[in-house]
Amino acid sequence: MQSVPTRHVARWSGMIPTGLGRNAMVAPIAPVVLRAFAVPMSADQAIVVDPESPGGINSPHGLILFDGVCVLCSRGCRFVSKRDRRGYFRYVPIQLAEGRPLSEQLGIDPDRPDSFAFVAAGQAYVKSEAALRIARELPYWQWTWVFHVIPRLIRDAIYDLIARNRYRWFGRRDACMLPSSDRSWPS
Repeated sequence: MQSVPTRHVARWSGMIPTGLGRNAMVAPIAPVVLRAFAVPMSADQAIVVDPESPGGINSPHGLILFDGVCVLCSRGCRFVSKRDRRGYFRYVPIQLAEGRPLSEQLGIDPDRPDSFAFVAAGQAYVKSEAALRIARELPYWQWTWVFHVIPRLIRDAIYDLIARNRYRWFGRRDACMLPSSDRSWPS
């Protein structure tokens, strides 16, 4: 190990301090850990959508693109809808004609979706970032923003585990769930 004054530790890439004071030592961090915590990852993607339609750059509405046959996804949308006092969110199942082109732009297979998406102001968010961005828009749920301290790589790994097992754990419907014209969701 090398002995380095603690005031210089911050400049050492790949090293962490061990000990305190003038004689603090630094130890190398495993490269995998460095990548998980240090590599900036794109949190959003630009998407081609009509500027006036929900999710568009000029629209006052956000668009949730969800797996319409997934019980967990439909319940999630119903949860959001009940708390959306401003009427901000619009919902489109990935499997419908309106959702297919958007999901394909995001790399989501409409026939076998592995994620949902949130589109707002012309930017699209997927997986855990989509969930956190949606929660941020709900009253009393802005506190979930603290989960951004967890690296997205880890958040998305947890998201993927749930997504892979969602039909087995929560069930699957034969047809897409859609809200009615008054924005209420069927049970």
